[in-house]
Amino acid sequence: MFVFANLLEALATVLGMVLRLYFWVLVARVVISWLSADPYNPIVRAIVSVTEPVLYQVRRLLPVFFGGIDFSPIVIILGLEFLQIFLVRSLHQLAVQMMM
Repeated sequence: MFVFANLLEALATVLGMVLRLYFWVLVARVVISWLSADPYNPIVRAIVSVTEPVLYQVRRLLPVFFGGIDFSPIVIILGLEFLQIFLVRSLHQLAVQMMM
């Protein structure tokens, strides 16, 4: 049983790291949108290609308010934080309970 508990613990840790990394990539995307970054820069293109599919899905669902301000990054950040608190913590706690 301890093997499955260790697997859950590792899964929770990796998932938490991926969620934090995506958070920082999303923050970089927001900063890039404020600056006049070169759209042909490979780093900018990679950041846009990683974040645009998720941003596009949220933009389709959100109405545009307040003069065209894009609230989709805020919604995604809130979703990432929810997953971090609910899913990652739940996996950690489940792994700890399985070890007992």
